[in-house]
Amino acid sequence: MMKLIALIFCLLLALGWGQPVMAQTQPTQVTQEELQRLNDVTNQAFAATDKGDFVTAENYWTQILEEYPNNAAVWSNRGNSRVSQNKLEAALGDYNRAAELAPNVTDPYLNRGAALEGLGRWEDAIADYNHVLEIDPKDAMAYNNRGNAEAGLRQWDKAIADYQKSADIAPNFAFARANYALALYETGEKDEAIRQMRNILRKYPKFADVRASITAALWAKGEQGEAESNWVAAVGLDPRYRDINWVKNTRRWAPSMVAALDKFLKLQ
Repeated sequence: MMKLIALIFCLLLALGWGQPVMAQTQPTQVTQEELQRLNDVTNQAFAATDKGDFVTAENYWTQILEEYPNNAAVWSNRGNSRVSQNKLEAALGDYNRAAELAPNVTDPYLNRGAALEGLGRWEDAIADYNHVLEIDPKDAMAYNNRGNAEAGLRQWDKAIADYQKSADIAPNFAFARANYALALYETGEKDEAIRQMRNILRKYPKFADVRASITAALWAKGEQGEAESNWVAAVGLDPRYRDINWVKNTRRWAPSMVAALDKFLKLQ
């Protein structure tokens, strides 16, 4: 499957996909040898990303950009590799270029919005997500991400509405449903939040984020036994939930849930 994706990606590169429409350039003729080399580099970039080697992935995307500087997808992919290294300002430059080259494609705006969130630029992120929704009013990711930015502004009612809209559009988008539950908990709807978490876990029993959040919620409610059993599952799936700073600043749970997990970790 990876080879097929890479080959399709290379064919798009070779045909000039991502060039500005106004340019009206003719597709560049690419030899079979050049296409194979491009395919190899693209495969290597994807493989490095899968391994979490984002420095190497960035280098491969840079190599491709040296030959295909007008391809929006490559700029966006390099931006993603930079975000994964927390090089957020550099990533913004890549996403800006991708958006210039493909103004009617949603991915550069979604990616740039996420980078802006990482910088705490909530309003700018919301503007990008609004633009995505102008292009595609049924983009579930844009609603979810806008909810995240609204949560950063502590606009919980707006965030709840966006998470719910995201989940309505894409019922299998589990993270939107998880974020919805976290926002409900923040607004004092704790029993409903727990009910939502249980519903998610019935369908996705290995969802570490919800295992960890229901641990905190149940512990705060005094249901220690069920909380501890969920915790064993959560850290077995993803040990990062032991790190309250990661939960607060990277995963960015709502403050009430962060406080509940912190209390659990300290009293466990």
